[in-house]
Amino acid sequence: MHAEDDADSLERATQEFIAARPQLFGVAYRVLGSTTEAEDIVQEAWVRWQNTDRREVLEPKAFLTTVTTRLAINLAQSARMRRESYVGPWLPEPVDTSRDPNVGAERAEAVEMAVLLVLEKLNPVERAAYVLREAFDYPYPQIAEIVDTSEANARQLVSRARKHLAAERREPVDRAEHQRLLKVFLTAAQTGDLAMLEHVLAEDVVSYADGGGMRGASKIPVVGRDHVSRYLGAFAPRFWPGSEINWVEANDRPAVLVSSGGKPLALLCVEASPRGLERLMWVMNPDKLVPYVRSLAA
Repeated sequence: MHAEDDADSLERATQEFIAARPQLFGVAYRVLGSTTEAEDIVQEAWVRWQNTDRREVLEPKAFLTTVTTRLAINLAQSARMRRESYVGPWLPEPVDTSRDPNVGAERAEAVEMAVLLVLEKLNPVERAAYVLREAFDYPYPQIAEIVDTSEANARQLVSRARKHLAAERREPVDRAEHQRLLKVFLTAAQTGDLAMLEHVLAEDVVSYADGGGMRGASKIPVVGRDHVSRYLGAFAPRFWPGSEINWVEANDRPAVLVSSGGKPLALLCVEASPRGLERLMWVMNPDKLVPYVRSLAA
């Protein structure tokens, strides 16, 4: 009988974990900006859930979210040091949101590539508090409990994060305009049309190429309309001929997957505002690109 009770308990625990898993991944991914690290965190949360005296847990989902968030905060603190030694610009790992636009959340907040890039500049606790509030609609008392602080401080954490994002980002355009601007840019970039590039790029546009040190990827961000236009015009003859272009979705926005001979070369994501394209984000690091492409075919 005892063995049967244990089996029933583990089955219930498994069901509860599976039900919570999309949210757990969504929290961890937003805090870390990495699908690989988020999966590791979710796996660790499962191990801890198995080893917990679950008779004392009144709300399994709340317990699992707390464990996952705290694990993600701890990993983000060490990840920040690793990313300081990253070769070239660091970009979040892209995620396919075509089947789950909200990535396990109440709202599709804090999942766009540009937002994740800005969130990386916050400390991990600010990031976690913002994610719990804006994406998952957690009340402040529960956020305070999860990140182990006071309710007043939880409100301050979210407020600081909002102000930082507001200072770093302009109001985004809608999905249709986002795709239109990306199409115009793609045509101009492929042909090296400097006039058209300058027309579609914001004056202080920034281009990031995350190659993880691979040859051909710029080791520093390229800043400003003139510099970005000339940079794109210079490498157009080497990069675009023979390339295959596929429209995909990444992080709740239209994106472009560039391949050659069936091998992925880059995923292009952009941030767009009424001024034009604010950020160009080229994910070229195979460690980030290949898992994303694999997920498209899953």
